[in-house]
Amino acid sequence: MVIRPSEPSQEDIISKCPSGNIIYDEVRGEWICADTGEVIAEHVIDRGPEWRAFTAEERERRSRAGGAVNIAFHDSGLSTIIDWYDRDSAGRKIDLRKRLEMIRIRKWHSRMRVQSAAERSLLQALEELERLAEQLNIPRSVKEEAAIIYRRAVERELVRGRAIDSMIAAALYAACRIHGIPRTLDEIAKYSKSARKEIARCYRMLVRELNLKIPVVDAAEHAQRIASILGLSGSTVKLAIEIIQKAREKGITAGRDPAGVAAAAVYIAALLNDERRTQKEIAMASGVTEVTVRNRYKELITLLSEELTEKEKEKAKEIIDLKGGVEEQKKEEKPEEKTQQKG
Repeated sequence: MVIRPSEPSQEDIISKCPSGNIIYDEVRGEWICADTGEVIAEHVIDRGPEWRAFTAEERERRSRAGGAVNIAFHDSGLSTIIDWYDRDSAGRKIDLRKRLEMIRIRKWHSRMRVQSAAERSLLQALEELERLAEQLNIPRSVKEEAAIIYRRAVERELVRGRAIDSMIAAALYAACRIHGIPRTLDEIAKYSKSARKEIARCYRMLVRELNLKIPVVDAAEHAQRIASILGLSGSTVKLAIEIIQKAREKGITAGRDPAGVAAAAVYIAALLNDERRTQKEIAMASGVTEVTVRNRYKELITLLSEELTEKEKEKAKEIIDLKGGVEEQKKEEKPEEKTQQKG
């Protein structure tokens, strides 16, 4: 953000430069009419910094101002922190006595940041939110949305009697749903200290009590994420999204888990583009079971066979026949193994 010096009043501009085309002379500190050259205002105070920076690193290093207000901190990021640099203003190391004194000051300073039990619980909750967001690679906007949802729950006294970890995980899941970030409840429960059942209960309560508008999960977003994890090409992602759109038009996706539909679509697209991945790899990347991938795969192949070209039909038929032969071979091998064990 560029801080401009104080401009002259509107009356001075109209009386001395009717066109309003004025420029600022940084060297002399004057506002000048570009048409007539008349000085409109002089000895102007520059409200910007006294230093200059030509790169982002220099600007960050020389800036002495704090960061923007962040709702994800319990004090909105407005409190000060005593650094552990242990050096004076000239850069010299301080002696042992002064260092011990600074340690005591830091300890009391950290204690004074929290004044009540409510602030202490809020600090604990937002620290847990920071940990979960870092583990799940959540953007800052989603993290701030989760903090707002949790603060609203605190104001409505919905947190009382419930575990902080469950409520903050539920708020984060709700924020992900609102912003369209493809994170499942199982993924959040994996990194949370609470069970999935408890997080789901808190999530339903937040949606009901806070009247949250939760959009429907789009399977296409899950497909992009699954393809990114598996390192698939852009053409495969595009084909998977087209398969999901065709399935939605035919009503196949109704009542189905979006992650399972996306996994099956990515599986079909990868096979058609000769970027084969096993069902196990797809299931691990999507967070569903192999049985779910297989069932959704059969539904999509059966009901979308009309949309496939002849070449794609032949390739899909070869894949299905190959899989059927492998499964029959496995079924034949199992009785033989049992008879050998009995013998």
